[in-house]
Amino acid sequence: MQIATILTYLESIAPLAYQENYDNAGLLTGSGDWECSGVLTTLDATEAVVQEAISRGVNLIVAHHPIIFSGLKKINGKNYIEKTVIAAIKHDIAIYAIHTNLDNVMTEGVNGRMAAQLGLVNSRPLLPKEATLQKLFCFVPTTHLEPVRNAIFAAGAGHIGGYTECSFASEGTGTFKGGATSQPFVGRPGIRHEEKETRVEAILPAHLSRRVVEAMVATHPYEEVAYDLVNLANAHPGVGSGLIGELPEPMGETQFLDRIRQAFGTPVIRHTRLTGRAVTKCALCGGTGSSLISKALSEGANFYITADVKYHEFFDANDRLVIADIGHFESEQFTIDLLFEVLREKFLNFAVLKSDTKTNPVNYY
Repeated sequence: MQIATILTYLESIAPLAYQENYDNAGLLTGSGDWECSGVLTTLDATEAVVQEAISRGVNLIVAHHPIIFSGLKKINGKNYIEKTVIAAIKHDIAIYAIHTNLDNVMTEGVNGRMAAQLGLVNSRPLLPKEATLQKLFCFVPTTHLEPVRNAIFAAGAGHIGGYTECSFASEGTGTFKGGATSQPFVGRPGIRHEEKETRVEAILPAHLSRRVVEAMVATHPYEEVAYDLVNLANAHPGVGSGLIGELPEPMGETQFLDRIRQAFGTPVIRHTRLTGRAVTKCALCGGTGSSLISKALSEGANFYITADVKYHEFFDANDRLVIADIGHFESEQFTIDLLFEVLREKFLNFAVLKSDTKTNPVNYY
């Protein structure tokens, strides 16, 4: 099996189009054309993880954090990034990062796993990602409606929440006149023709637009296909930063802090002053998430769980919610299991391994 096969599957779960503009997700070293000897899942791709991959006989590392965030001007081993890249290239180890694109998908993403650890229900993205949806309008002879509609559904259009094959169709009359070199499906060149047509509308993820249009054109009987693609302001129900959900039953703040500590195994929770109110709604964001504090407040969360909160950012709670900083590694640690599980389930008879290397650079005294 080629590495590209595995990466294509990962990107069907967390498309690269969903990463933030500062990110560097994707294949960082190696080639998708290589035959894959096995996969090692990890939170961080470090030199030690590369050595682990070598010793365990696998040549693909799937990491959450990109080892390369910005351009490397020199690669001479002066820091851990360059040492890791040198080791990977020297031993033909491919490194693939699946970072904020995995953060931004709720169902199978990092924040969804955090919510599951806490037992939250009725979860949704805290900050929906913009510009992720489009609508396709196409005009097809009524006699060929079903083949074209089925083709765009198969290519990924027509998904709305828990529903698939969603579309709308309206009847009308289309006109066209072919030129001297045209070969129209119906009518004759040089004569205006009227044809009973159906206008089909369907929503699609913006990153699939090319695939959907190609499927439509391949199935459509016309020589020239009339269609429109429109960007939508609608929020994708399963794509966005952070997550907000509800507790099945109200819980005291100290009791909820105990649940957080048990769920994430963190030795220290840095938090703001307790408010004395019951916890019914919790927002969270794996990794660095202080930019979403105001959004958690506006959504009425009682708790906001994240990491890397700076001193002055704790004041933003303003006694309206409890900010709980559980540590960057601690918040994202289950990503290793998440990646292992989705790959093992898809590639049953293939070597998928979890890294045993502890990559957390923070220690507690």
